[in-house]
Amino acid sequence: MAPHEAHTTEDVQAVHKDERYDMRFPSYLGFWKRSVPGLDEAPRFDMYDEPHLKRRKQILGDHPEIEDLYGYDTNTIWITISTVCMQMSLAYLFGRVLTDWNWTMVLVAYAIGGSFSTQIGIIFHEFTHNLCAATSLQNRWVGNIGNIPLLVPLAQSFRRYHLEHHTYQGVYGFDPDLPLEWEIRLIGNNPVNKFFWLIIYGVMYIGRGLAQQKQLTRWELYNWAWTIGCDVVIYYTCGLRGMLYLMLSVFLGFGLHPGAAHFIQEHYTFRDGQETYSYYGSGNFFWLNIGYHNEHHDFPLVPWTKLPDIKRIAPEYYDHLAYHTSWCAVLYMFVTSSLLAPQSRVVRTLDAHRYARKNLKVPSPDETEGLASAKSEFAKRMKKAAEMSMEKVRAQRIVGAQ
Repeated sequence: MAPHEAHTTEDVQAVHKDERYDMRFPSYLGFWKRSVPGLDEAPRFDMYDEPHLKRRKQILGDHPEIEDLYGYDTNTIWITISTVCMQMSLAYLFGRVLTDWNWTMVLVAYAIGGSFSTQIGIIFHEFTHNLCAATSLQNRWVGNIGNIPLLVPLAQSFRRYHLEHHTYQGVYGFDPDLPLEWEIRLIGNNPVNKFFWLIIYGVMYIGRGLAQQKQLTRWELYNWAWTIGCDVVIYYTCGLRGMLYLMLSVFLGFGLHPGAAHFIQEHYTFRDGQETYSYYGSGNFFWLNIGYHNEHHDFPLVPWTKLPDIKRIAPEYYDHLAYHTSWCAVLYMFVTSSLLAPQSRVVRTLDAHRYARKNLKVPSPDETEGLASAKSEFAKRMKKAAEMSMEKVRAQRIVGAQ
C-alpha cells in the first residue's frame, strides 16, 4: 500500500515544476485512475494535496454567503440525550424484564440498537467539529454523554483521529481512515472476505488508530475514567444481559449495517479522479445528514442541519460529482463487485501533500478564465502520464508473476 519509494521530494517537484497554480481547479478532481483489484495491488497514488481546502477557497470566492452557515446547532444536544435515554431503556428492558427473549434481543440490537449506536457515532462527528454547542468544553461533554451506551471509551479518541483525517486526507501513515497494508493483503478481492471484513469494520476502525501507537491525551484519559464509571452503573442497573444488548448494538451497528455504510461511501473510489463521495438518500433524515460528505469536507464548520444548503447555494460545484442514493447498494456493490476492494482508495505521501499545498495556488476568478485553455491541455498530459505509469506498473507485475 505504501507509495513507491521513488516518490521523493525531488520527484514531486519534478512533476509540478511547470505549475504555479493547482490545475485541478475548479472542482479539484484528480488526474489519477482508480485502483482496480486484480490489475493493481495497492491504492492509487496521487501527487497532489487533498482537495477540500482548495475547493473551500474556490467556492467561497464565488459564494461568500456560505460562511453565514458556520456555527453550531444545539438541537444535537437534545438528540444526543434522547438517543442515550432510549438505548439505555432498551438495555434495561432486555436486562431486567424480557430476560428470555433472546432472538428478539438480537434482532432489536441490530435494527434499533445498531441504528442508535451509529447515530451516536455521527454525534461524535458533530461534537468533534464543535458543532453542538458554543464552547469546546461543552462539545466534549456532548461526546462523553453520547459515549455512555457504547461501553467503550471512543468519543475523545474519535475526535483526535477524525481531525487528523481532515488534515491529512489520503496521506499514507497519517490518515487513520486508510486501511492498513495487511488488511489489503488479507481481504484481497474475495467476496466472502469482504463480507466478513465489513462485519468487523468497526473493530478495524479502532485498530487503525491503535496502530499509530500514540500516547493517550488528557481528554482520552478522562473518557476512560468516565466510561468505566458509567459501565459500573450500567452493570448494577441493567445487569450483564443489558450490557450484552449494548455490546451487540455496537458490534452489529458498526458492521454490516446501513447506518455504517457511509464508511465505504465516503472515500472508496467508485470513479476516476474523485476521492470523496456524498450520499443523497432518505437515510440522511435519521443519521443527521452524514451523507453530505463532500459538503462536510469542504465546509467542516457547518452543522449537519445546514449541509444541504451548501449544495443548494453552490450547485455548480456538486451536481457534476458522482454520488450515492442507497447505502444498501453501496454495501452490496462493495461485496459483489470485482472492481471494489479495501485497496480502492487514493493515497499520497506527506511530501506530495505539503508541496502541492504550499506551492500550487488556487487561481482567482480572473485567473481561472485565462487558465482555461492551458488547463485542458495540461489535464490531457497528466491523465496520459497517469495511464502510462499505471500500465507500466501492471506490466511489471505480470512479468514478475511469470
